[in-house]
Amino acid sequence: MRKQEKEIPVFVFMGFLESGKTQFCRETLVDRDFTQGEPTLLLVTEEGVEEYDEDELNKRNISVVYLEEEDLNTEKLLDLQDEYKPTQVMIEYNGMWQLNKLFEIRVPKGWTIVQVITLIDSTTFTVYNNNMKSLMAEHIQNADMVVYNRCTEDTDINTMRMAVKPTTRRAQIVYENVNGQAQIDNGEIEIPYDLDADVVEIEDEDFGIFYIDASDNPEKYADKVVKFKGQVYCPPQYKGKAFVPGRFAMTCCAEDITFLGFKCVSMETPNLKDREWVTVTAKIKVEFYKEFDGEGPVLYAQKIEKAEKAKEEVVYF
Repeated sequence: MRKQEKEIPVFVFMGFLESGKTQFCRETLVDRDFTQGEPTLLLVTEEGVEEYDEDELNKRNISVVYLEEEDLNTEKLLDLQDEYKPTQVMIEYNGMWQLNKLFEIRVPKGWTIVQVITLIDSTTFTVYNNNMKSLMAEHIQNADMVVYNRCTEDTDINTMRMAVKPTTRRAQIVYENVNGQAQIDNGEIEIPYDLDADVVEIEDEDFGIFYIDASDNPEKYADKVVKFKGQVYCPPQYKGKAFVPGRFAMTCCAEDITFLGFKCVSMETPNLKDREWVTVTAKIKVEFYKEFDGEGPVLYAQKIEKAEKAKEEVVYF
């Protein structure tokens, strides 16, 4: 019988310089005793203000190796595996490097990336998100967990939540205050429309919020009647019995525009044309359909009207 390779879990910590990666790693390794004495290899790809106490880490069977970008290759990683023989690996990854580089390398046998954690300094989030949006989006879209640290009572939680939700639905969001106390995101988005109205009117600029909130919390919208403007998309698999009213949205950059919308059952579908603008009034039901890999919001049209295009044709997050 062929001997099965033992899995060596790899944990990746992403984030820009001074985002709190080193502090988070150090607390995980030392204060939380994450490794429990198992031989651990810590690969550090940038040096910030915070430093590691290598003597303290060595006492816990943790070896620290600093790498430049040119060192991040198969040969180097194989050498490190042979030298340190770790049972787990942690990588503090340089926030300015493309993460795909790490995924594309042929890593030593058994090495398996099991978790990617992205650290974001809430006090500099807006600056990085405005000036390095595509790189910020890459940090988020590959993450299993996003930790916003240095939060205060004045921190705009809703804006930070909306930076994650359109990019990835799987990532858990954690908010950590200046004292290190953490709170897991409750998933509640502040909505700018009245969900108790007889007809919930979604303004053009609020479509993105509506889409994210209804996707994450379909039961909240069950049996609600909504009215919004969108463009028509008629998937051939719906065979003229349904269409998708939605909006094109930019989640990170001009090259990353996607169409967001919900299935809408309507007898008027054969009369609709792709990309034409319509105002839809529809009742929401929660049903299973494969696009959601489970239950999600399905619209049942009550009224479809031709409409002028939105002032901003693309939704921004």
